[in-house]
Amino acid sequence: MPRRLSAARGLGDRMFRVQLTAAGVVVLAIMAAVGLFLLLRAGQALRTRGVWAFLSTAQWQPDVHRFGIAAVLTGTLLIAAVAVTISVPLAVGTALFISDIAPRPLRRTLVSLVDLMAAVPSVVYGLWGLFFLQSHVIGLSRWLSDWLGWIPFLHVDGARPGEPLASESVYTASTFVAGIVVALMVAPIQCSVMREVFAQAPAGEREGAYALGATRWGMIRAVVLPYGMGGIIGGTMLGLGRALGETIAVYLIISPVFTIQPHILETGSNSVSSLIALHYGDASTFGMSALMAAGLALFLLTLAVNFTASSIVARSRSGAQSEA
Repeated sequence: MPRRLSAARGLGDRMFRVQLTAAGVVVLAIMAAVGLFLLLRAGQALRTRGVWAFLSTAQWQPDVHRFGIAAVLTGTLLIAAVAVTISVPLAVGTALFISDIAPRPLRRTLVSLVDLMAAVPSVVYGLWGLFFLQSHVIGLSRWLSDWLGWIPFLHVDGARPGEPLASESVYTASTFVAGIVVALMVAPIQCSVMREVFAQAPAGEREGAYALGATRWGMIRAVVLPYGMGGIIGGTMLGLGRALGETIAVYLIISPVFTIQPHILETGSNSVSSLIALHYGDASTFGMSALMAAGLALFLLTLAVNFTASSIVARSRSGAQSEA
């Protein structure tokens, strides 16, 4: 009969396993406690308004029982979509440059700079976007509106194409400007995740691609990108979760509106987190319950994004190897 082999775990291994298990349980317990707290505090508003009415109403007047998150949820998703659309190519390109193209002495400096960008407070990004970036992006917004305004989400009401003296105020405080600022905030986080995964691509496969005559780009396309697909998806979803919940930078830039605003270049937008920051200080007891309901919706949306990312990454090649 074949001999059964078993590894005897020492005291240190058992203690380490217990500590990891306890840490995982604590994290899940905290997450469940946050969700339960939001649910209990939001119960009064949800019972009064109803879940469907809460999700489909675009007004915010909780004291007269007319409130919902249709407008702010749409704005949240649009800002996050703009941010991810801009940040993902930037993060992928930066991660590939650091891991496979940059000279080795330069890589550590670039890694430190990217990590430093991730540590900059969001209020700094918001102030920079409000006082510097916005004035420089208006020209791009106007160009996109003039030439691509036939696309519904790039149309701007009140824009006058071909008139150089037309007012540019219709392009300020828009979803587009807020999305660019949020993109610059989440790109360093995405880049860090992608860079670590790209760096773990098997050296044998890299050398094999070179031995078969591949160029550096051919090696990256054939080896690094397929291997790092899990990192790309994971970094993208991690950035998306951050973009959905960004508060201060968006709050400083946008001009809050409580109508569904699908035109990303036009003045006026909103987000769930900005709604909470705007009304938290003067909310009544019932208004606070309504804000908690909005927070609960954002919490569930973020959880759905993260769980979806985890399931996709686990099926990828890099994710499967990390699970082994």
